[in-house]
Amino acid sequence: MKIITNITRVIVGILFIFSGLVKAIDPLGLSYKMNEFFAKWNWDWAPPFSLTISVVMIAFEIFAGVALLLGWKPKLITRLLLLLIVFFTFLTGYAYLSGKFHSCGCFGDCIPITSGVSFTKDLVLLVLIIILCASYRKIGPLFGRMINTLLLVAGTGASLYLMFHVLNHLPARDCLPYAEGKNLVKQMQAPPGSVPDSIAVNFVYKKDGKEVKFDADHFPADFDDSTYEYIDRENVILRKGNAEPAIIDFALKTSEGNDTTQEVLAQTGKYVFFMARDFDGTPKWEADFDQLYKTCIAKNIPLIVISNMAQSAEQYFIQTKKYAVPVLTCDAVPMKTFVRAKTGLVLMDGPVISQKMNVNDLEKFLRKL
Repeated sequence: MKIITNITRVIVGILFIFSGLVKAIDPLGLSYKMNEFFAKWNWDWAPPFSLTISVVMIAFEIFAGVALLLGWKPKLITRLLLLLIVFFTFLTGYAYLSGKFHSCGCFGDCIPITSGVSFTKDLVLLVLIIILCASYRKIGPLFGRMINTLLLVAGTGASLYLMFHVLNHLPARDCLPYAEGKNLVKQMQAPPGSVPDSIAVNFVYKKDGKEVKFDADHFPADFDDSTYEYIDRENVILRKGNAEPAIIDFALKTSEGNDTTQEVLAQTGKYVFFMARDFDGTPKWEADFDQLYKTCIAKNIPLIVISNMAQSAEQYFIQTKKYAVPVLTCDAVPMKTFVRAKTGLVLMDGPVISQKMNVNDLEKFLRKL
């Protein structure tokens, strides 16, 4: 039984450390995934705390995995792991059984696995941890008390430092379609030879207090009657395709609502995106932008401001009368995927992402221009 316990202990400990580390390189990604769950549950109060919850959860995964391998307080650790895996199993089970999530983000974006695989993995871990809870007395310390404690503190501290560094810069590894070296035009195209989804559009109207649905080929004969009230339109997948573009939601629009994505990406040579997400009022990056603007002017490099709140951004630039730059609108979701920072700097070379940095690394970014 002791052999089985120790083998189980190693498997569970390594899995928790690995799971924590792959999320620690991008804690914002986990917080965004959490916000998806919060939105489904109508927990409007929760999103402001999602990043804090993510950091604590990741740090605890690594802490618990290291503690289990070291044999530090096995009774406490096994019970804490049981609570954690019950919580994870609930999340992955909800994601899988509800069908509302393709992935739960358990291993981050670098190792995407389906919600069904995640749920199965957590059920297996649940069984393994129950075994550990029942046989915790057979888990002995790997080293003496002082060395175990020092290793545990060092491991937890290293994970917290890694997340702090990533949050103030950018993820240590970018596994998303907007990684450096990616061609955005190609990323927005379906793979050669792929078959797209076959979709039918159903229109939903209300007539005489009842909802009616019909497609574009079957409009009612009396449709011109003003008694039809538009409600919604639905896209129904008739046949699932075998591939889709890596990027499907990136669009740059002018204040008039004109899509200028292809025009922007058709530029040749260097140009810079200054991505200011959730722009509100006077920015903290004013001095940084001023320095970036002057450098771009001196080197004749086009500079484009992108924000999901472009109206606020335009008002700011108009009021200051200091900068003559185009301001384009982009949805917040692709902006979060493009740059894992509220304010980011992107050096483009035609349609290719050449460099990508947090505004905190402005000096380093300017040296790349």
